Amino acid sequence: MIKVLIFGGSSSVGSAIFKELNPFYDLYATYYTQTKFRSNKRYKYYDLETDPTLILAELNPDIIISGLKGNFNLQVKYYDKTIKYCERFKSKLMFISSSSVFDSFINYPSYEEDKTFSQSIYGRFNIHIENKLFRMKNSNWTINRSAMIFSSKSKRINQIKESVIKLNPIEIFPNLIININSENLFAKQLHYMISRSLCGIFHHGSNDLINHEELIKNIVKKLKLKEVNYKYVYTTNNNRYLSLLSNKNSFPKHLNFKFDSILEKIQ
Repeated sequence: MIKVLIFGGSSSVGSAIFKELNPFYDLYATYYTQTKFRSNKRYKYYDLETDPTLILAELNPDIIISGLKGNFNLQVKYYDKTIKYCERFKSKLMFISSSSVFDSFINYPSYEEDKTFSQSIYGRFNIHIENKLFRMKNSNWTINRSAMIFSSKSKRINQIKESVIKLNPIEIFPNLIININSENLFAKQLHYMISRSLCGIFHHGSNDLINHEELIKNIVKKLKLKEVNYKYVYTTNNNRYLSLLSNKNSFPKHLNFKFDSILEKIQ
């Protein structure tokens, strides 16, 4: 049975991936702050200051899914060592990236082979790690760029709820056009990729686009929130795109989705 290790398996995205893959693979994951996973024998404690090759040598995974958060400098060291391990033992590395690698391209949606360019710290970090994968001695890797995640358990939905409770305004970017993703749909697409032994760059998100203002107000309505204040943030006078579409590595019809399919499940 194929052995899979998820670095960052206690996050909402990592947990969804674990739930999706668990029945089909010899699966392990890491946790850091969430001690509720301590009693789960499939979860291993890991912090970025620890050499990842220790846990890799213990488990010998065939596939490594990496979705860690934390100090960027420590993450760079983690990826350097993990990449060396993958090259030596021919393990597959699946890096969870984001649309932020394109946050300086504003005039159109971005596709898999478009040049990356970012002005944000997070975007530049993701580009730096992506470039490390491009330079690997083999092509046994995937770059999985995800659109913004909105679901009942997502950080963004919790932030909206918290803002209303604290009477803080919810930020709206009225000129921003995006597509969105959910943890569960993302996990299903990763599962498909593993089962088909796919490699390369993949974009994960709804195949239609929505204005950020329309999205947030639809979510507020769906959550039945009252007395909501908004803060409008204009970064440009024209429409600005931060969206991921595909013209190369597409998914089959049953794994394609529209943003409405995500919004209808938010509660």
